[in-house]
Amino acid sequence: MAEAIALYTAPAAMEPLFPGSLQGELAKLTCDILLCAGKLSGQIPAEITRKRIALLVRTMNSYYSNLIEGHKTLPRDIERAQRQDYSADPAKRENQHLTQAHIEVEEAMIERLHAEPALSIHSRDFLCWLHAEFYRRLPEDLHFSKDRSGRSYRIEPGALRTFEVDVGRHQPPHFGALPAFLARYEAFYSSAEILPTDQLVAAAAAHHRLAWIHPFGDGNGRVARLYSHACLIRRKVDGLGLWTLSRGLARQRQEYFQRLQAADQHRRNDFDGRGNLSDRALGDFSLFMLRTMLDQIRFMAGLLELRGLCQRIERHLVFERLHLESRVRDRLARLLKAALIDGEIARGAVPELIGSGETVARETIRLAVAEGLLDSPTPKGSLSVVFSAQTVESYFPQLFQDLPVPPAA
Repeated sequence: MAEAIALYTAPAAMEPLFPGSLQGELAKLTCDILLCAGKLSGQIPAEITRKRIALLVRTMNSYYSNLIEGHKTLPRDIERAQRQDYSADPAKRENQHLTQAHIEVEEAMIERLHAEPALSIHSRDFLCWLHAEFYRRLPEDLHFSKDRSGRSYRIEPGALRTFEVDVGRHQPPHFGALPAFLARYEAFYSSAEILPTDQLVAAAAAHHRLAWIHPFGDGNGRVARLYSHACLIRRKVDGLGLWTLSRGLARQRQEYFQRLQAADQHRRNDFDGRGNLSDRALGDFSLFMLRTMLDQIRFMAGLLELRGLCQRIERHLVFERLHLESRVRDRLARLLKAALIDGEIARGAVPELIGSGETVARETIRLAVAEGLLDSPTPKGSLSVVFSAQTVESYFPQLFQDLPVPPAA
């Protein structure tokens, strides 16, 4: 027992921090991710359209990250929460608060990363900031969790845990040693010695090692996924916000947790690295993460192919707006597709776009805004396309998959 205590108070217990195995496969995946993410960034030429899709993806990221934790909130309820319209049902209201907090923290994180290019995202301060930002946005009654015996304890926003925990079969480091573990964590993953071609693998390995350290009393999974998103932004593979890792992890939730647990294992034999933990298991976990990244980038690239997206907008008008006349739907389709591609449409350009006179153009604009298909900053301002809960399933099928909620632990 004394040996185990010593093991989990020394930062060397989490070695290796970078896998030495599977380097060829990991290198190939890294190249594919860099190539596909670069192409995705340029798929939507109009900046305002791209930013609005990125906002939708941010909502999706919250949906799936919370789903991983066993909390499910429908897109329309997330949209309501963004308007501060919370359900009277306690369970639905709690889930709305969790999703909205995640969205707001991600927004704050992205702003901070752009404003502070020298910020160390691997530091204890940054990780604690993510945790604090999430919990300070939640109502006071959501600042509590329960241990395995069912006893309630308070979660202090941004504070490292001050007690021992068990995570499945893994016992994380002693709480008194957390500062030392996090210092080693930052020193390694912020090192300039990690080659650019190895940085995505390092980000994948760091995701596991952060979960292994388990620095907080609760919220470790959320912090780890936000941190991984920060890594992707810093590595410039986030596609300008057009894809999210959490969707892929939620769709493979059981495997995600199994891979995390497998990478907790000690070194198996003399051919399994030289650290305390299994090098091969860390390599397998990193391989899983990079494959998931590539899968999600390719998924979004398919959804954002402009011809297909324009066709889905047309189908939405045909099948979901049956109360409108056919010729009206045709005019709306031409207007929406132009707004999608160009980003903003001046009102004066609408008659030519839809092949009508000014009176019909004004009525088409009025109808598009009333139907929630376009919006404008002012009554006479330019028009831009809207992505809402009302249109998301038609425009972006399977973006929000109706996955089963996992049973409570």
